[in-house]
Amino acid sequence: CKTSERKSRGSKAEVRSRGVAKEKTLECGQIVWGLAFSAWPVAEAGETDSTCALGLPCMILATGLNDGQIKVWEVQTGHLLFSLLGHQDVVRDLSFAPNGSLILVSASRDKTLRVWDLSRDGRSVQGRRQVQVLSGHMQWVYCCSISPDCSMLCSVAGEKSALLWSMRSYTLIRKLEGHQSSVVSCDFSPDSALLVTASYDACVIVWDPYTGEQLRTLRHVPLHSALDYSSEVHISSLRSVCFSPDGLYLATVADDRLLRIWALELRSPVAFAPMTNGLCCMYFPHGGFIATGTRDGHVQFWTTPRVLSSLKHLCRKALRTFLTTYQVLALPIPRKLKEFLTYRTF
Repeated sequence: CKTSERKSRGSKAEVRSRGVAKEKTLECGQIVWGLAFSAWPVAEAGETDSTCALGLPCMILATGLNDGQIKVWEVQTGHLLFSLLGHQDVVRDLSFAPNGSLILVSASRDKTLRVWDLSRDGRSVQGRRQVQVLSGHMQWVYCCSISPDCSMLCSVAGEKSALLWSMRSYTLIRKLEGHQSSVVSCDFSPDSALLVTASYDACVIVWDPYTGEQLRTLRHVPLHSALDYSSEVHISSLRSVCFSPDGLYLATVADDRLLRIWALELRSPVAFAPMTNGLCCMYFPHGGFIATGTRDGHVQFWTTPRVLSSLKHLCRKALRTFLTTYQVLALPIPRKLKEFLTYRTF
């Protein structure tokens, strides 16, 4: 990070007087393709958990490497906790279960996903932390996402379809078909009621993951008609998509050198930002900012439109956190209310 380098060039006396924290570097020994954070819980009385110093809660970081290894680190100390072995090729993406259970899902170029339980003791038996291997993709797996309610897992590869898995039985629920080219990114809404997939076909599809229904399609069209897009077949190919914390906005990064912010209810972008070589994007957990990563090694931060959610949407979000689409449809309420609660209408 260039900013950090500039700050650290001051004299040693200046650094000591200002109390500036030292930079930390985790030496993984391989190209790092995927990252995922999680909190490690405090050891209860009587347990001999030495994962975190002094038995305090700590943050861990899983890194997916070029040789197929996953290395898990304790962030504060930079201590390597353990390595997870099993993948035969690049680990492209990682996703922790949001409920703090220390379940980790990894996606790899070996065309499989692997489920790991980091709370298990893996020292006595090699690979004991590995829970399940999910096979079903015919191409490299690019991205995986666990729903906030931890009931579903979505994975996408260099294929025109996305696969939806059960996180309870680790079986395939359904194949989501609708894109015309490779699907490369996916994300669940904060209430688990919606799933978005982004593809090289320059479209984002919003799905109901419970029924497999396509709810809407967001098409990326050139912002500047004067630019010649005919020379590049995939000039508007999508690279990444993510939901905002309130669930009403999406961010997308495409090869047309633009970051877009979409309002779901408008089905159109409400803000643009020029960026080159964009590969990925992620909302700050509390909203207000987006981080984007690029091919040339930079992370950029962008402010996003701040809009208060309506009371209707907040109620819907609260209800959909624990009600599936089928449970909503079974409620003795008016049809229009059911359509609103299932995101058929806004």
